[in-house]
Amino acid sequence: MDTVNKPMRVLMITSEWPAPGVNLTAHFIKRQADFLTAAGVAVEVFPFKGAKNPLNYLKAWWQLQRKLRHERYDLIHAQFGQSGLLALPKRSPMIVTFRGSDLLGTVSDRTGRHLSVSVIHQTLSRIVAAQADAVIVVSEHMKSQLRPSIQAHVIPSGIDFSFFRRTDKKVARQRLGLPLNEKLVLFVGRPTQARKRCYLAEQAIEILKDSMPAQLVVAWRVPHTDIPLYMSACDALVFTSMQEGSPNVVKEALACDLPVVSVPVGDVAERLKGLDGCELCADERPETIAAALGRVLIRNGRIAGRESVKALDENITTARVLNIYKSVLARNEAPAASTEPKRGAAVAGSS
Repeated sequence: MDTVNKPMRVLMITSEWPAPGVNLTAHFIKRQADFLTAAGVAVEVFPFKGAKNPLNYLKAWWQLQRKLRHERYDLIHAQFGQSGLLALPKRSPMIVTFRGSDLLGTVSDRTGRHLSVSVIHQTLSRIVAAQADAVIVVSEHMKSQLRPSIQAHVIPSGIDFSFFRRTDKKVARQRLGLPLNEKLVLFVGRPTQARKRCYLAEQAIEILKDSMPAQLVVAWRVPHTDIPLYMSACDALVFTSMQEGSPNVVKEALACDLPVVSVPVGDVAERLKGLDGCELCADERPETIAAALGRVLIRNGRIAGRESVKALDENITTARVLNIYKSVLARNEAPAASTEPKRGAAVAGSS
């Protein structure tokens, strides 16, 4: 059969696929899958529930290996290092994207320190990297966790600028039922997640209240479609994580022209460099964060954030991922036969 004009078939493996009733925040994975599909790639998603349970991974590995014995894909794209384990031993060329904890370690919500099993997780991720045909990391500093011989591509998660855009502040506050005349500081994420350190944001706001009334707005368990509204309604984003790859919420806030106050983590310094109206804290003390928030709130204005992250347009990052796909295919066999791509990524096992 002539396959010259057929789209490449890509199986995307992830334990972080967002679905109704599932409290996951990795909407950026679905966004990448959908943009790849729109670019002409026939993407099928193999979602599974990992939940840090080896039995879940063993079950998913068996299901995937059985699937790969009967179906052919041109490429496998594993999202997060642990997902790549399911594709070993390889039956198709594999790309893996490392996004943070898979290489940097998992922080315990109970102790606030790295889990002892993180060493095993990191080791397994490095094994996956060594077996992969191409490796992607979301920030430059993550390269240090890989063998020097591995030439990783740095591609942060992209931004859908049609979704993350600025709305009038008063309109956004009215729609969300937020007070119209108060200074509002946004924290996005699960407040009990130790890695996010929401307590630092809470302490900073309490200190700030001595000189300037302000309220912390925690966006958690809210519809993902409301996040741009929260970013438009608030006066600043506070970011206090102890560990990150390339934090998406910071980039998304910039796309909404929302001032950002952050501790030095991940690639935030690169994102905020030279950007007036944002503050990269010198340290992680609540007093330092409060002082930075005070300066930003006194300034009382939006920033030119959208312009600063224009290179992270999802269309651009998708094109870069697609170029990696093509490069890997050029070193392997020709594309397999496929049906025409659908409008969105297909999910294995779904109707």
